[in-house]
Amino acid sequence: MHPQTWDDPALNLSGLLKRPLTARDGESLGRLSDVIVRLRGAGCPLVTGLVGKVGGRELYIPIDQVSSLDCAELKLTSARLDLRRFERREGEVLLRADLLGHRLIDVASVRLVRAADLRLARRDGEWVLAGVDARRGRGRLPGPPGLALRRRGQGEFRDQGQFEMLIGHSASAVLRGPFARIRGLKPAQIADLLEDASKAEETEILGRVHADPELEADVFEELDEDLATRLLGARSDQEVAEVLGHMRADDAADAIADLPQRRRETVLDLLPPAQRDKVLTLMGFNPTSAGGLMGMDFLALPSGTPVGEVLAVVRQAVSLQPEALTSVHALGDGGQLVGVARLVALLQADPAARLIEVSETDPVRVGADTDVVDVAVLMSDYNLITIPVVDEHCGLLGLITVDDVLEATLPGDWRRREAAEPPDGHR
Repeated sequence: MHPQTWDDPALNLSGLLKRPLTARDGESLGRLSDVIVRLRGAGCPLVTGLVGKVGGRELYIPIDQVSSLDCAELKLTSARLDLRRFERREGEVLLRADLLGHRLIDVASVRLVRAADLRLARRDGEWVLAGVDARRGRGRLPGPPGLALRRRGQGEFRDQGQFEMLIGHSASAVLRGPFARIRGLKPAQIADLLEDASKAEETEILGRVHADPELEADVFEELDEDLATRLLGARSDQEVAEVLGHMRADDAADAIADLPQRRRETVLDLLPPAQRDKVLTLMGFNPTSAGGLMGMDFLALPSGTPVGEVLAVVRQAVSLQPEALTSVHALGDGGQLVGVARLVALLQADPAARLIEVSETDPVRVGADTDVVDVAVLMSDYNLITIPVVDEHCGLLGLITVDDVLEATLPGDWRRREAAEPPDGHR
């Protein structure tokens, strides 16, 4: 990553736009309208050409036909000028039209910011897009459309690699896909971005995430309920089922309940059979009860299983959420819950010991109709990370994790609150 001192020869885009274009003999041809860069993976986008406004037409000018960018006038070195109207090609980004004054993702702070100006730098004989001067906000920049007001030499530029472009050009988005920094963010962070995004920005962000179905499902689980319903509602039944098929059953059940009645049965029929059975079970419970809150992913083994084998099963349970793996449930011969072993106790125990020997044999548990507030009180009183939900015969129905309880008991607008920044967040 290049430092912010920018020792290389550099230009600000705002100071470059509208500079005069002249022929070799000094004759005025027009003015600079835009700068074209080509995406090239994780490296700095390369300046490949200019868009010049000549005689009311926008024309393409290869960068090698310009004597120098760092001059008051941009003089062409060739007498030949392609008079065909400029058309963008795959992988090309127009710095003024696509980026200047538009929003992009600040990957470090996970916020949508606006590009107040762009920095071009000359490195190894080539001009590249090197930096972004960004500010947070939804509103347009003041002044002429797309033109930042900061003068050359001003502004706080950061390396362009710290930002993710949102340019709304599908061919370029496909090319950038393998290098999309957004897929390295946490699902909750991507959900926060979507909740601050315009509809066009939503489309592009979701397009990047769609390449990873598991990540896409995790993002939808974290979204504000109203936004998730709107975004899913805009998709076909098959597309909705594909997302829900990768979600936790309890979140999928909530999402289906929020769909219009006429769509629910069709989407349910399109779910994988195992997921559909779980969702149907959960939809039979009151959403404000333990049954409506529980998840159906948990680890339960016969009570006589050696601890060493239990830990091997834990290691292989990669599809379960980490919170559900903090406890293992011991089952009796009839399948009833007879104990709960905490993961720490299993790790500290003799591998040859039996599961029941390291389990709490009278674990705190709740029935499916227990009120959510009562569940929260029990988990707080007993310092529990998880609590099992059982039927009248003590058969294990599901598992409630502490994050499920927090989500159910926090204020309804908690997702819209500004997250507290850690004390070292500005380092």
